[in-house]
Amino acid sequence: MPLIEEYTLSEQLKKVFGFDKFKGQQEAIIKNLLSGKDTFVIMPTGGGKSMCYQLPALISEGTAIVVSPLIALMKNQVDSIRGYGDIDGVAHFFNSSLSKSERDIVKKDIINGVTKLLYVAPESLTKEENVQFLQSIKISFFAIDEAHCISEWGHDFRPEYRRLRPIIEAIDRVPIIALTATATPKVQHDILKNLGMSDATVFKDSFNRANLYYEIRPKKNVNKEIIKYVKSQPGKSGIVYCQSRKKVEELAEMLQVNGVSAVPYHAGMDAKTRSRNQDMFLMQEVDVIVATIAFGMGIDKPDIRYIIHHDIPKSLESYYQETGRAGRDGGEGKCIAFYAYDDIVKLEKLLSGKPIAEQEINKLLMQEVVAFAETSSCRRKALLHYFGEDFDEAHCNEMCDNCAHPREKFDAQEHLLLLLEVMTEVKGKFKANHLVAVLTGKENNAVKQYKHNLLEVFGKGDYEDERFWHAVIRQALVNNFISKEIENYGTLYMNEKGLEYMQHPEPILFTRDRDYDTEEDDDAIITKQKGGSALDETLLNMLKDVRKQIAKKQNLPPFVIFQDPSLEEMATQYPITMDELKNISGVGEGKAQKFGKPFLEVISKYVEENEIERPFDFTVKTVANKSAMKVSIIQAIDRKLPLHDFAKNKGVEMDELIQELESIVNSGTRLDLSYYLNKLIEPEDQEEIFDLLRESDNGSLDAVLDEYGDVYEEHELRLMRIKFISDLGN
Repeated sequence: MPLIEEYTLSEQLKKVFGFDKFKGQQEAIIKNLLSGKDTFVIMPTGGGKSMCYQLPALISEGTAIVVSPLIALMKNQVDSIRGYGDIDGVAHFFNSSLSKSERDIVKKDIINGVTKLLYVAPESLTKEENVQFLQSIKISFFAIDEAHCISEWGHDFRPEYRRLRPIIEAIDRVPIIALTATATPKVQHDILKNLGMSDATVFKDSFNRANLYYEIRPKKNVNKEIIKYVKSQPGKSGIVYCQSRKKVEELAEMLQVNGVSAVPYHAGMDAKTRSRNQDMFLMQEVDVIVATIAFGMGIDKPDIRYIIHHDIPKSLESYYQETGRAGRDGGEGKCIAFYAYDDIVKLEKLLSGKPIAEQEINKLLMQEVVAFAETSSCRRKALLHYFGEDFDEAHCNEMCDNCAHPREKFDAQEHLLLLLEVMTEVKGKFKANHLVAVLTGKENNAVKQYKHNLLEVFGKGDYEDERFWHAVIRQALVNNFISKEIENYGTLYMNEKGLEYMQHPEPILFTRDRDYDTEEDDDAIITKQKGGSALDETLLNMLKDVRKQIAKKQNLPPFVIFQDPSLEEMATQYPITMDELKNISGVGEGKAQKFGKPFLEVISKYVEENEIERPFDFTVKTVANKSAMKVSIIQAIDRKLPLHDFAKNKGVEMDELIQELESIVNSGTRLDLSYYLNKLIEPEDQEEIFDLLRESDNGSLDAVLDEYGDVYEEHELRLMRIKFISDLGN
């Protein structure tokens, strides 16, 4: 693959791309590839990976074959390359979207030596006719972009990527350059092994993005929190990621009615609308794009100032890649994710139909997300450790919430020593859950199988709970006292530093993990300021008293009147009219008319007596309830259709349907579910469940699950609570 010697590399860079100098290791990478060596590049988003194969392709004999996973990504790359010169044929993509005549034009340009870069989907390389054509041309090298797709442990695994090596061998044994922005040590190992690149020169840049600020918030009043934040960033570009298409549509609409220029983006939209919305965002015609993960790959907008995750991502690779789209110009980049453990539970349920091996991999990846979200130590250190990089948290410069607002630390010496002692005694490599079970004295099947319940250390750590010991394990990991296996992912072993610490222990400071299910966000725990928007505890207690009086008078549990989140929102927003009350979450027309008047009277009097400046600026306008799904649900129940059949016909999970039902009844609409539940739950059990719910102040299902969880499915018991609220309160 001889280099055209007319210009030096730096001169070629200036001549073709207009840059005065290379970034980071780009020049060394290009020289390595041009010398004919296999090359592996691990470089964070925005680090300039594309240049590492684009420039050598343009100055080498033949055509470089670039394997890329997405048609949209190929098109963006081809358009970008063509923009640097006046010959369109210099770059082409070759995939299923082309007609026969378009494919013929591509082949002609390649044969005539015009095309220097050919972007192909991995599926295209498996077709015999394409293999035969590529065998007939001069190829300079193969570039495998988004190489993490090779690994089952990568966040975007593509089985067809694992078939690349034999196909490349069949075409031509030329140098290979593999590139990725997100690869853990495990994924790096898989890439090199699968591509047969054990002798490749590895170039690895730091994954640290010093300009990005990382923050995790409790997932409470999440839509309102997002709208508040976005409205506080006028004129700045941002992406809000949601897991479902439905949530994308809802949130985009809510932002719009609250005066934010926002558009939705997801794979279910027609291509024309999707493309238009993307272009509007790129051209700064709108500030915000609300999207599923279908949006973002290959997007090079440099001035995205914030990334918000409405739902926590499925893996830390996804989180890193998506947050990496902020601040590519080196400027401000805020990364805020909302987290509740319930979201992880829902994701795990969605895996139930997948093969067992895939379920296990995804569960382990999600456990890493939980560890990152719940940690109280430096997030940057935890994130970089996941990618195999050591980082001194002193250099975080308060660029994560845990460093900006540090939690109290404790001396973990005795706890760390006990963990290391347990790891020594079990005489093998085990996962964190097993070690925690031994520490806390939990006799599960695995512990008994290995007879670890007979060890002297069994139960020695029962003075603390499982959450505490998981925190100790995580911090032992990021501080390199223990290590994680690469081949058998998730298993832990003690390394030399751990052995050294056991022989020479010394005080060491750890922090307890955060509990986002009970923890309030910062706004909610700030003392109420005049004109502010934090929770007014005094008013909240008054509203709870009103609720208790009404509940007693009507012989109802308090949660049937209004649930706690609704009262908390009232004690933050101070609604004094019926229309304002209807804007409170969980308060629809029916609830407002039936129970609202005494609450409004208390709030109005309190506001007047305390001269409260009500936070109009943060009053979120809700979208009129014209949801086709809600209408369909009410009509289906009126017609007494089985709910499981309705869910199947609509293509929704039962969990999602139940959430819709809860929303409908919590807002005051009456639903008669007797026709459905009478076939599932015995009449005497229904009475017992109603009695248990009457005894609950907050509507918790805990007591019901304890009593009937082995008899009925959880979704059936949730439906009983919906029936209870509907029958008694609506």
